Amino acid sequence: MSRRRTLGTKKKIALLVSAATVAGGGVFVMASTSNATPPAPKSAAESTACLGLATALGNNEKFIADQQANPDAQSEARIANRQAVIEEIRRKQEASGCAVGESAQDSQAAQPSQPAQGGQQGGGAQPSQPAQSAPAENPGGGAAASGQQVCNGSTVTLSGEDGAPAASSNQFPAGTKLKVTNLDNNKSTTVEVTSVSGSCVLLNNAAFEQVREPGKFLIRRAVIEKVG
Repeated sequence: MSRRRTLGTKKKIALLVSAATVAGGGVFVMASTSNATPPAPKSAAESTACLGLATALGNNEKFIADQQANPDAQSEARIANRQAVIEEIRRKQEASGCAVGESAQDSQAAQPSQPAQGGQQGGGAQPSQPAQSAPAENPGGGAAASGQQVCNGSTVTLSGEDGAPAASSNQFPAGTKLKVTNLDNNKSTTVEVTSVSGSCVLLNNAAFEQVREPGKFLIRRAVIEKVG
């Protein structure tokens, strides 16, 4: 009888130890889960970069939709080109830690710091360059009359296309020269429209590189002028 009681006691102890081990493991797992570090929020620069890429993607998607709705003899080639651009933008979104495939349309938010209307620009905030001059940083100081300001309030992003500096537009025909000034760093570039897009002006990669701020894919404060 006593031997049976002893064995029964050992079994009880073993069961208690096993239960404690399982419970401890559960506590450890819960503690490990609760201590997991949440992803760090994006910085302002990263958010701007993601917004710029999303806008570029949205503009290209809109362009494709417009071409599909109103096709012509060149639509198939244009669509194939823009689909390749979209894939490149998605790769940039992934590399920048942005949501891949996120898109947005070009913003037309008001820019209170810009002159009110087209024609001549007032004040010395917008230094001018000759229409044929090479893209350069404008240090300030006035000169000849500037072009006609257009697309008031438009932001500027990139089309994602390669090649020599150029622009695309849904308002100006091929051959039109547009000057884009980034008010945040006072850099300007004058480029020729070479293709159609889904917004007032999209700069290709080379042109956008000349006026961008490091790490940004969107120019919020821009002045766009038709020159020449």
